Amino acid sequence: MNDRARIEVHAGDITKLAVDAIVNAANTSLLGGGGVDGAIHRAAGRELEFECRMLNGCKVGEAKITKGYKLPARYIIHTVGPVWQGGGKGEAELLASCYISSLELAAANDCRTVAFPAISTGVYRYPKDEATQIAVDTVGAFIDERTMPETVIFCCFDDQMAELYRQAVAALRKS
Repeated sequence: MNDRARIEVHAGDITKLAVDAIVNAANTSLLGGGGVDGAIHRAAGRELEFECRMLNGCKVGEAKITKGYKLPARYIIHTVGPVWQGGGKGEAELLASCYISSLELAAANDCRTVAFPAISTGVYRYPKDEATQIAVDTVGAFIDERTMPETVIFCCFDDQMAELYRQAVAALRKS
């Protein structure tokens, strides 16, 4: 079932989205950091850090879930993307695993809507075009096989990144 209309692209602040779950591009400690991770922790409030401390971190390519606290999202799915090291250290597989692990957690927690940031494209320096292609292909393949989540949103911090996602999603819909 090729239902790629279930993928949307949004430019804006992921912490403002009223969805069932937002995905956090976290670090292995899960205790907050820079970029989207820091923004999510600040917006969710101190309770998030307390819950994250109980999770004992997260490995690269895996995901863990917490409450959304002060966010409009019910849940936060924390996933740790790979640091770009030139592409020969399994980065593509680890990045794809971030999306799969996050989508599996979303489905297991009855999340009908989930929003992703551009995982690993900030301080982890993953090339934006390659990361976008992996994200869109992985999500497309996942939702072709599953009914949940019903809608996946790629929430991009700026219009340039959103345009990369729009192009990749348009190409996926044609395939």
